[in-house]
Amino acid sequence: MNELIVINTGPLITLARIEALDVAGQLPFTFICPEEVRAELAEGENAGHPRVAPPWLTVCPLCEHISLVALSALDRGEAAVIQLALERSIPLVCIDEWKGRRAALAVGLKVVGVLGLLGKAKLLGLIPAVRPFVKKAVQNGIRYDSELVERLLESVGGPILNS
Repeated sequence: MNELIVINTGPLITLARIEALDVAGQLPFTFICPEEVRAELAEGENAGHPRVAPPWLTVCPLCEHISLVALSALDRGEAAVIQLALERSIPLVCIDEWKGRRAALAVGLKVVGVLGLLGKAKLLGLIPAVRPFVKKAVQNGIRYDSELVERLLESVGGPILNS
């Protein structure tokens, strides 16, 4: 059985921009998101951005309202992702934004981002290389710490970013 992972809006948009939604769908995860993430994606679509609705994503409601304390520190999607993971005892979340990652780690969740998903895909042989996806992300205005990218590429057997 696949491991459950709660995914946020940012990683879904990034995966769409770098044309890696199909890659993510092949990973050994069952991706779920709260309704708040689906709503953020719909808002983007209504504003003219491309539709992001992968068939492998399941939308789940929260049991409780999002805490006002969480909303004061995080955006609605991040707060809902963390809350859904806690409500359903799902230890893994996919969040790229630094504040959301820190908050998830603070409550004991494991955090992975798009780079981690791509690294897993490379290790499983789903993609031949991570570097083209990283380059596409950078071309789309997504910024990653160069040392982090270099460590990832080295860890999955790829060349360093500068080569």
